[in-house]
Amino acid sequence: MTSAAPIASPCRKLCQLHPIERVCHGCFRTIDEIAKWTKFSEAKRTKIVADLPARRAAHAEKEARLRAAREAASGGEGLG
Repeated sequence: MTSAAPIASPCRKLCQLHPIERVCHGCFRTIDEIAKWTKFSEAKRTKIVADLPARRAAHAEKEARLRAAREAASGGEGLG
């Protein structure tokens, strides 16, 4: 019987921790998830990895709303 390879770390080597949200904007894991990654069960790691696309999408939506609000506040004068 063969066993599946362990779930690799989703680290993208683009670490940028948000000081308030305490989430890495490279891989979108929390500080706790990063620190405890090697201690988590395969099931827990699989769940975290499955959640990352939704976290990334939620972050992108939030950034788009903030960008739109800044542009509206500045009279629609974007930088690009």
